[in-house]
Amino acid sequence: MEQRRAPVEFEDFLPIMAERLGEEGLMEELCNGFRLLMDPRRRLITFDSLKRNAASLGLDGLSDDELRDMLREGDVDGDGALSEQEFCVLMVRLSPQLMAHAAASALAF
Repeated sequence: MEQRRAPVEFEDFLPIMAERLGEEGLMEELCNGFRLLMDPRRRLITFDSLKRNAASLGLDGLSDDELRDMLREGDVDGDGALSEQEFCVLMVRLSPQLMAHAAASALAF
């Protein structure tokens, strides 16, 4: 019998970071995270670079399929990798609190 793994939980730290760092500081931290995960030659987050660097984010227990799913989630242009922009958009999109705050701000105008 195959044992099913519990889904990976995304702990939403982006709103806290945004509050403490401000918009500019948050973007700088997202860029730092991107650089940590990217392949330095291609300047993209590839499957291999994500797998190699996943442990630094506490994601070393993820299967290859789960890592590929993470890439597919944010891969807008279909090249199999994440650009810095795709990564930042994905991180914000995965943050329900940050998205709710942005939506509420937009409605206030």
